[in-house]
Amino acid sequence: MGSYETFRESKYNNLIRCKTIQNAYSLLNRTFEINLAEVSMRENVGLLAYSPLGFGMLSGKYLNGNLPEKSRLKLFPAYKRYNSEQAHFLTQKYADLAQELNLSLTQLALAFVNQQPFVTSNIIGASTLEQLKENIGSIYVELSQETLEKVDIIQELQPNPAP
Repeated sequence: MGSYETFRESKYNNLIRCKTIQNAYSLLNRTFEINLAEVSMRENVGLLAYSPLGFGMLSGKYLNGNLPEKSRLKLFPAYKRYNSEQAHFLTQKYADLAQELNLSLTQLALAFVNQQPFVTSNIIGASTLEQLKENIGSIYVELSQETLEKVDIIQELQPNPAP
């Protein structure tokens, strides 16, 4: 049963209505935009975005071939979703854009998610107090229309690097 049918069934059968949907969403996985965003907005069901930093990829810690000890990609090598050549390529492009904007890659990635009209909240993760402060501080970063257009240009290089 599709999302729209689920909403219709809850209405006609007086069932509790879904208020949020939890899906992966990040600069590296924007499939929600083509699959569910329209229904989400039309039905007023916000996205609770998980993995907004793409399994830590968009923190920048894996740039230049780095594989830090105790990192997720080191601990879970079979988890390939965000560890593809395409994901590394786009991550570097986003890191370059973040540097151009005088932002951290994390700030760029989280601000992008935060600004989407269908996002209700995102699920952040931090291993240190500094990371937590940076994650929370991203709510004060507003990306301009010009920056969002640059993000879209980068995404067009590899539209779905981490489905």
